[in-house]
Amino acid sequence: MKILVGYDGSKVADDVIKLAQKHAKAFKADTYIVTSLEQGPELKKEVIDKAESKLEKLKTPFKADNIPCETQTSVSYQSPGEDLVRFAKENDIDEVIIGVRRRSKVGKLVFGSTAQYVILEAPCPVVAVK
Repeated sequence: MKILVGYDGSKVADDVIKLAQKHAKAFKADTYIVTSLEQGPELKKEVIDKAESKLEKLKTPFKADNIPCETQTSVSYQSPGEDLVRFAKENDIDEVIIGVRRRSKVGKLVFGSTAQYVILEAPCPVVAVK
């Protein structure tokens, strides 16, 4: 089994990592933690380096439990949702775990958030953590 974790550094991200570790341990799954950064003129190398450093630290609890874990910082012109779905398809992912945020009533009317896109377009089950 392969688990993809969409990591964005938000408040719920720590809970996403904890759940991914539980699932990976229970299902003896390989885990891929991916941060997606949208390419643009304002994206600085320091931001990419910081993301990669954070991802490297996230491997520690997985390694402690002997869970295979790879990390990747993806920089592309796609939205993070499109990037995660592409990764899931290209790597035959069996489960995606992502965080969701509470949204205002107006925010709920706006279609297109990362979580919504992944839930609707992923080729496998998606676990949403709040």
